[in-house]
Amino acid sequence: MGEGWRTVNLTGSSIVAGRDVPGTGEAWRGIVAATAEPQGPQLRDASPDQVGQAARAASSAARDYRALPVDRRAAFLDACAEEVEALGDTLLRLAAGESGLPMNRLTAERGRTCGQLRMFADLVRSGDALGVRIDPALPGRQPLPRADLRLRKIPLGPVAVFGASNFPLAFSVAGGDTASALAAGCPVVAKAHPAHPGTGELVARAVTAAAERTGMPAGVFSLLVGRGTGVGQALVRDPRIAAVGFTGSRAGGLALVEAANARPVPIPVHAEMSAVNPVIVFEGALADPAALATAYVSSLTSGAGQFCTNPGLLLLPTGPAGDAFLAAVARSVEGAAGQVMITPGIAEACARGTERWAAVDGVSVVARGVPGESPYAPSPQVLACGAATFAAHEDLSGEVFGAAGLVVRWSGTGELLALLEHIDGQLTATLHGTDADLATAGHVLPVLEERAGRILWGGWPTGVEVCHAMVHGGPWPATSSPGTTSVGTLAIERWLRPVCYQSFPDALLPEELRAANPLGVTRLVDGVLEPRSR
Repeated sequence: MGEGWRTVNLTGSSIVAGRDVPGTGEAWRGIVAATAEPQGPQLRDASPDQVGQAARAASSAARDYRALPVDRRAAFLDACAEEVEALGDTLLRLAAGESGLPMNRLTAERGRTCGQLRMFADLVRSGDALGVRIDPALPGRQPLPRADLRLRKIPLGPVAVFGASNFPLAFSVAGGDTASALAAGCPVVAKAHPAHPGTGELVARAVTAAAERTGMPAGVFSLLVGRGTGVGQALVRDPRIAAVGFTGSRAGGLALVEAANARPVPIPVHAEMSAVNPVIVFEGALADPAALATAYVSSLTSGAGQFCTNPGLLLLPTGPAGDAFLAAVARSVEGAAGQVMITPGIAEACARGTERWAAVDGVSVVARGVPGESPYAPSPQVLACGAATFAAHEDLSGEVFGAAGLVVRWSGTGELLALLEHIDGQLTATLHGTDADLATAGHVLPVLEERAGRILWGGWPTGVEVCHAMVHGGPWPATSSPGTTSVGTLAIERWLRPVCYQSFPDALLPEELRAANPLGVTRLVDGVLEPRSR
């Protein structure tokens, strides 16, 4: 049994508006990622009625939560961070056992989780997310007068958040989707990921404690336990849910999009799905092929390759310099050991994916690493093929989630551009080159702008900074909503909609729209930015 379970008292229950609600479905248990050994208490999926209870509690809390002063909402987010931190190493040990991720990675992830909660607290306090715009009345304007028009953004309502398998903290119960939705003023109903149910429950209890401590409406947060698709589908179909945040597989995301669109009143699903995150190497970057190869393999194998920004596709020039790079990649991969993957199913899917690549005529194995000690720690692998083979086989363009990379050789700008035109929407695209490659890069960049949410010059896409300018999103099918991001302060926009107030008496207006601007928030007045005054 994993060490983390022995140090914490968990029930395996869903938590609805602060109350433990035991599920009614078939009993199941969490597992130790490295061994698949069952651990922890019995869990049972929430029933359809319990899903409805959570959605109803969120709906009942929505107006009260939306009406709270921004400082109180911000205090709740800060308290969430404090309560998660107060769990200490107990949380990290539990997450390590359930996910197979090392303690140093989880320590960093906890920092990111709490950092983004505090970042959104600061955004809420600033009032900038309210998006205030004011166009004062122009009664004397000819040929027609203009009415007084004032705009602010309001929350959509209850949000369903689906925890991600590969980030048990930063993209899960109190992760970025929950933080941004709560910041927007939306109650959250979170569905814990079955890969780490204990971690999800422990974090949910921290959020619940923060809500109680800061006097939030009871239904502002709930957690639902569910192993299959039934709980998630019921949640998305509930008419009280106003939007969905999801990070996971393409199949899972598309199923939620379909369910949301089939409702009598469809709702937005912000699903981050799959990506191969192409890396384009130009000739100038191959002056030191060994160093570039080492950095590539390090990014490819980090965290067992279980990052949505993993560089799964690398486009490499033909010729001696490219050959030298590939030889250096082989040496680096051969010395790399497999790492425990989050679930046995994910490890098995990774192995099937590389077998599918290798079965294509024209694809060769560059190198295989060493299997890890766990049966769920497959060898890192890099395979290679030519541009014509890649273009002719659709299977080669799909994601293999894990420490698996495909290198495609190209010759000439025309062939490179043709390759890129063949690639679907991505979270990231990376360019490696020197000043000598700028002209070629200039031809490539417009294509990448159409296909990626973040474009890097140098470096590697793994590692997503949580800040104001970050975009973690991209065109379909990397995400279901290309105009948004799931990381950074812009993520709050997913859960807001604009409302315009025309010719309202000042006393009836929300405070941020009143003439005196009592909240002191930033406002765009008649097209001129009026900075905050507090």
